[in-house]
Amino acid sequence: MSGIARGRLSEERKAWRKDHPYGFFAKPESSGDGSSNLMKWVTGIPGKADTPWEGGLYKVTLEFSEEYPSKPPKCKFVPPLFHPNVYPSGTICLSILNEEEDWRPGITIKQMLLGIQDLLDTPNPNSPAQNEAYQLFQRDKAKYKDRVRQEAAKNRPQN
Repeated sequence: MSGIARGRLSEERKAWRKDHPYGFFAKPESSGDGSSNLMKWVTGIPGKADTPWEGGLYKVTLEFSEEYPSKPPKCKFVPPLFHPNVYPSGTICLSILNEEEDWRPGITIKQMLLGIQDLLDTPNPNSPAQNEAYQLFQRDKAKYKDRVRQEAAKNRPQN
């Protein structure tokens, strides 16, 4: 089975190099000895323009199992983000990343990252993962957006 996962990830890497959304990055983690670990990717997702997330670049790790693409990767914000659908551990609660919900083996890394970017500014109140962010989002949208702008400021890319 491992050949399937690694083969698919190798193809994903080639496809990403040829065509990826502006401002995003995604690459297998470096193993320190010059090799890459295809099973763990380090990615960056920019906040969308004209949203409180704008200006931030949010790091997400994707950890693939040997059962990929039958099973989705574990996707985590590092460091964890203040967001109603992000667990305190950083794990992202999104239906396309959940094999019990909308995961399909045809979903690409590009689609995963675009889905996570969409989730930033359109939280799903029916699937709360973090109480503080969820409560603020439900009770006081203005304060919630201020807090999101603080997240964006903390996650500005270093030049």
